[in-house]
Amino acid sequence: MDTIGVNLQAVKQRIAHAAKLCGRDPADVGLIAVSKAFGADAVAAAHAHGQYAFGENYVQEAVEKITALAGVASPEAPLLRPLEWHFIGPIQSNKTRLIAEHFDWVHSIDRLKIAERLSAARLAGLAPLQVCIQVNIGDERTKSGVAAGEALALARAVAELPRLKLRGLMTVPSASADYAQQRRYFAQLRQLKNEIVSAGVALGTLSMGMSGDFEAAIVEGATLVRVGTAIFGERKKY
Repeated sequence: MDTIGVNLQAVKQRIAHAAKLCGRDPADVGLIAVSKAFGADAVAAAHAHGQYAFGENYVQEAVEKITALAGVASPEAPLLRPLEWHFIGPIQSNKTRLIAEHFDWVHSIDRLKIAERLSAARLAGLAPLQVCIQVNIGDERTKSGVAAGEALALARAVAELPRLKLRGLMTVPSASADYAQQRRYFAQLRQLKNEIVSAGVALGTLSMGMSGDFEAAIVEGATLVRVGTAIFGERKKY
């Protein structure tokens, strides 16, 4: 088995272990392989090992890969699920059309203007764009995301837009090696999701946890974890 295959297997084992420790079904935790800065060949290699959901941060780079891999099928595993593309980076207004036309999910909506532009640009022949609202749990100046106190109002507005399907919340907390601190951040997002649901907005997805902290995220209820380095290795610097 190649390196990507070995790494994928190890990550899936970690996911299963974390889920079982807190009494969850590992099948309830989806894995998004974050392939930014890696080429179409790396994505194809991961797909050949059964990975189908991929996360990208940079629009132009992602569109090139999506185009190159359109209709990809592995000769060794022709029945693999089609590729599913998740946009997980900050969204510029002038990139909304490309995102709406090429991606299946968007995790990083943090203002209504962006959601409205995505809704308007989503082609009628495509399934509704699955979206999450990014929350800046730590109120960090350097991080994208809506403030926790403004998330409910944004969720209500996004839920009314055509061609979008509001699924849940996403966060990118400060990097920390302290497991207890990791859990505190993720617990805040889980609690916020519960508050929004109690206010009448349907949400089921918690997109949280990356290579260094996804076990803590799973314990706190993550339904999607976004893992790149642990699968593909260290990225080149942009």
